[in-house]
Amino acid sequence: MFKSLLIVLMTAVLVNNYVLKQFLGICPFLGVSKKLDQAVGMGVSVTFVMLMATAVTYPIQTFLLAPFGLEYLQTIVFILVIASLVQLVEIVLKKYIPALSRSLGVYLPLITTNCAVLGVTLNNVSDGYDFVTSMVSSLGCGLGFLLAMVLFAGVRSRLEEANPPKAFQGLPIILTAASIVSLSFMGFDGIIENLFS
Repeated sequence: MFKSLLIVLMTAVLVNNYVLKQFLGICPFLGVSKKLDQAVGMGVSVTFVMLMATAVTYPIQTFLLAPFGLEYLQTIVFILVIASLVQLVEIVLKKYIPALSRSLGVYLPLITTNCAVLGVTLNNVSDGYDFVTSMVSSLGCGLGFLLAMVLFAGVRSRLEEANPPKAFQGLPIILTAASIVSLSFMGFDGIIENLFS
């Protein structure tokens, strides 16, 4: 059991990274990765929301939607749950960590529409995970998001010092760098299963 959970965790972090492999959650990835502290704050916030969203949506799916044949409401219900949780995170950050709340600014409410959070909850259901495996998968996805944010914050700090050709200045060089970071994560394909087999 522990081995399979470890495989799910490591696969979510490295192999099926939601940002770098599945291209979910690109808006905060590109928008909040300019500074390391903002990237870490956003990564931790998204991880927390992913875990809480899974903890709330799994019982809703299992005990309410599926038994009564209401699976067609899944996306709407999950979005409402995620929006509520983001509001909770925003209130907590404003009260206890106001500096982080101010630095995240408009990007914190964007977690509500972050497709990575919704993708985690929907994929956990479609993959048929039980509650514990869903929580481990969500933790892995959140840690993978955090890893991508921190790595790209480092890349962007180097891009600030670079002098690319005029055609690549601004967003083009950022997107090019993001694609190269994404390509580097393709090297993890197949490694996790080989490590634990």
